Amino acid sequence: MTALGMALLVVGAVVAVAEAHYPAHGIVGGIGVAAMAVGAVLAISGLGAGLLAGLLAGGALAGAGIGVLMLTVKQGAVVRRQRVRTGAEGIVGHVGVVRNWAEMTGNVALDGALWRARRSVMQDEELRVGDQVVVERLTGLTLSVRRAEDWELP
Repeated sequence: MTALGMALLVVGAVVAVAEAHYPAHGIVGGIGVAAMAVGAVLAISGLGAGLLAGLLAGGALAGAGIGVLMLTVKQGAVVRRQRVRTGAEGIVGHVGVVRNWAEMTGNVALDGALWRARRSVMQDEELRVGDQVVVERLTGLTLSVRRAEDWELP
């Protein structure tokens, strides 16, 4: 029984750590915590300490494991609800300045970088150098922009 209990403790710990690298919303971590609790009961009672001591140790281990697991799952959910700040999704809505423009295309300075840009389909008026524009979409490395309205300016 002691060897089986020790094996369950090790396997449970590995499975619980795997939750950190492969987020499964607490399912894999819960299985790991349960395996560690059962392993603690089997190992401690197998060493001759008695079933009650094993149950207390297993319950304490399960309680601590479930507490940590709930905390990490809660923090993961908070992070998933946050707004995207980088990449193609994060650049939409940013305000930039037109550096040069010719008819439908030009260059826009945005967040410290110079981007190729084209006028949005919905934009009717011509853009000029110095105009502030808002990014509506990113296609490849080309921005689709429109003139910024007063309420959008910083």
